[in-house]
Amino acid sequence: VQLVESGGGLVQPGDSLRLSCAASGVALNNVTMAWFRQAPGKEREFTAAIWASGFQFYGDSVKDRFTISKNNARSTVSLQMNTLKPEAPAVYSCAAQYGPSSYSALAQYSHWGQGTQVPVSS
Repeated sequence: VQLVESGGGLVQPGDSLRLSCAASGVALNNVTMAWFRQAPGKEREFTAAIWASGFQFYGDSVKDRFTISKNNARSTVSLQMNTLKPEAPAVYSCAAQYGPSSYSALAQYSHWGQGTQVPVSS
């Protein structure tokens, strides 16, 4: 399984940005996919997840601003981020797990991408 993120880059507060995760070696209709973010000196935190069925979950800090989606045929997962807030630079990583449970728990995810950085200038 290989997960490769793209789409990161410097943005201004209030901007929108779309991240993509290209998955290979795994069928997206069989796994839960998620995005996590990690700011310098902080633990990785849950951002959004999407079940194999397409049902979505979001962290409290991004509800109503971020949208996770996927294209099973193209094996891609996207994270549309709107109204970005000024905060410390963060690396966004996509992850995959073979199951729907504990979608926000890092330990449940067996496959991870390298991450893409999204710094927001103040």
